[in-house]
Amino acid sequence: MSIVRDTALPQAGKAVGIQTLDMTMRFGSFTALERVSVNIPAGTFHALLGENGAGKSTLVKCIMGFYQQTSGSLSVDGREVAVASPKDAATYGLGMVYQHFTLVPSLTGAENLVISRAAVPAIINWAKERKNLASFMQGMPFKIPLDRPVSELAAGEKQKLEIVKQLYLGRSFLVLDEPTSVLTPAEADEMLGLVRGMTQRGELTVLMISHKFHEVTRFADAVSILRRGKLVGSGNVGELSTAEMASMMIGDVKLAELDTRVPVSKTAKSVLRVEQVKAPDRSGLKTIEIETLTVRSGEIVGIAGISGNGQKELTEILAGQRPTDAGTVTVNGGSYGATRHETRKNHVRFIPEEPLQNACAPKMTVSENLAFRTFDVRADGKDAIWLSKGKMKKRATDLIADFKVKAASSSSPIAALSGGNVQRAVLARELTGEVDLLIVSNPCFGLDFSAVAEIRARIMRARNSGAAVLLLSEDLDELLEMSDRIMVISGGKLVYETPARTADISVIGEHLAGHH
Repeated sequence: MSIVRDTALPQAGKAVGIQTLDMTMRFGSFTALERVSVNIPAGTFHALLGENGAGKSTLVKCIMGFYQQTSGSLSVDGREVAVASPKDAATYGLGMVYQHFTLVPSLTGAENLVISRAAVPAIINWAKERKNLASFMQGMPFKIPLDRPVSELAAGEKQKLEIVKQLYLGRSFLVLDEPTSVLTPAEADEMLGLVRGMTQRGELTVLMISHKFHEVTRFADAVSILRRGKLVGSGNVGELSTAEMASMMIGDVKLAELDTRVPVSKTAKSVLRVEQVKAPDRSGLKTIEIETLTVRSGEIVGIAGISGNGQKELTEILAGQRPTDAGTVTVNGGSYGATRHETRKNHVRFIPEEPLQNACAPKMTVSENLAFRTFDVRADGKDAIWLSKGKMKKRATDLIADFKVKAASSSSPIAALSGGNVQRAVLARELTGEVDLLIVSNPCFGLDFSAVAEIRARIMRARNSGAAVLLLSEDLDELLEMSDRIMVISGGKLVYETPARTADISVIGEHLAGHH
């Protein structure tokens, strides 16, 4: 049956509903999506859950015209349509906010918005455009400096601009892919609250991909859950518990529970001390100033902050990658400059964000990457002269088994592994042996539910074994779950401290946003 495409434009300000029927997508012999039927009525807020590789992205790409499904159909407002490209999707009012930014960095926010329209005049009347944009922005819950180049905006501001762009283009069905990963809790609530308000007024329909159950239960009307390319559950949010949702997502796999937490001893020794440290930030225009930061043995200190407020510079200082202008860093009571000798002597381990780029040699094998800490040391602690490939391979095999790293072989390049497995491999290397100080940055960003649980349990185990852990994360839920103390970094300074158990999220949020 040939489908005649209805090219009538959607009515501005009126939500459209969509429905997939038996949507199937095959890549050769691999079935990424198998007969998935999802109904998202106009004016509803629908959540799509599933682990990485469950088929969420494939389903969304079929809806948005990036893929043409192998079989099955898509209907918009009850009419079957053929969406052959994202441009086709736009004609039906379907838009998407991606996890990775699509803005032009050298242009201002205003220029990005104006050029994103389908029809842009050859000569732009900027006075008129700015007036229209100012009027449009009054209806948005967050303020974005539209006159600055996008390259100068923080990650959170870029994410907001991506959402604003879709609303500016009049999209009436919006796919949000992990939309709050770089926002403060207050900004996330505000943004999702605005979007939910638009769905309730019938101006917008939303399909949100999320790993955060609290967002799903608070803002979504209904949920669909995918596992291994199949729809395994759906229903109204109020009728499903988070435990039921998690069980549908991961099947009968038993998750490693976070270890029972041993209270931090009052006599716990100070392992890391940072005092009066000053260093230039990435732009060279501002200064990172850390007055005092202490992490004790058997304690997790969480550093909360919105992207771009100095966390990256702090990790670079502790990794010896950023020179300081003043102050001292001590580990185990001695001066620490992050040389290989000092790192080894003090048992300091480091898990940076984006580990494939920052903690691995991507083209080298899994076995070689796992040996980076030990390849030049003999069993008696003296410097090794020869590499022992056999010992490296045996050690890698043991670590792969212990940390459940899924790899075709220890001789595969580490870049061939999935994000969660690269993270597990780096954890295996960094957490094996004696660990006095563990510095971790955004360890679970973009990972799926079971990988997150496993990685958090490993970090907690290191803490319970007496390691001092400095955990920098933009995920406040992660910090509240993992930390003993939470400190907020804003504008390059530590501005607030609270015990995690008695933390007030709204107060943390105010400090994150700089309202203090």
